[in-house]
Amino acid sequence: MKTLLLVISILLIIIVLLQSAKAEGGAQIISGGQSELFANRKERGSELIITRITMLLGAAFFIICLVSMFI
Repeated sequence: MKTLLLVISILLIIIVLLQSAKAEGGAQIISGGQSELFANRKERGSELIITRITMLLGAAFFIICLVSMFI
């Protein structure tokens, strides 16, 4: 169980680091530039796949953590 959590957490870290497009707006907020961070953008292609993988890995991590608490 701990090995599975370790693998999922490493994959989650890697997949979150791949989401660079959303982080660009954060730097503009700090520097005071025009930010489109909260703009309504539709994700397409690889962004959509990465977002879905992130949600699945996050949900799997959460569920496995809850299950391992009760075992």
